[in-house]
Amino acid sequence: MKMSPRRLSLSIALLACASIAQAQTPQGKSLQLSAGMHLIQAEVAATEAQRVQGLMYREKMPANAGMLFVFGNPSTQCMWMKNTPLPLSVAFIDASGKIVNIEDMQAHTLDSHCSTKTVPVRYALEMNLGWFKQKNIKPGMSIGNLPAVR
Repeated sequence: MKMSPRRLSLSIALLACASIAQAQTPQGKSLQLSAGMHLIQAEVAATEAQRVQGLMYREKMPANAGMLFVFGNPSTQCMWMKNTPLPLSVAFIDASGKIVNIEDMQAHTLDSHCSTKTVPVRYALEMNLGWFKQKNIKPGMSIGNLPAVR
């Protein structure tokens, strides 16, 4: 089948967008999420090893970048900051994509920061400290383009 130059250009542009939205980082898969009008480039931590490693030892993270932790079964989840030099904020997210609660976490601490016990969560999204507050993103709002969990 022969494509017109315009249709071929459009197809190439769509493929480029798809590869940007779901790229590979040195640490693993990355995808583009949305929080209202804000876009987030999130590394995905879907395996036990990736979730344990998280953002440990990272010295910096771009302004609209983060890490999405994907959990197999919805439940209460807790995070800590051992060996993590970046202060972070974490949004705990239910299976439908709704933010349940947001917690601020200080660097190099062993304090547990947990999702509320009343709503099981399937995801946790770590961003630079204060990112959610700066963007006026609050519990009850949704995160878009979350990966399906098997």
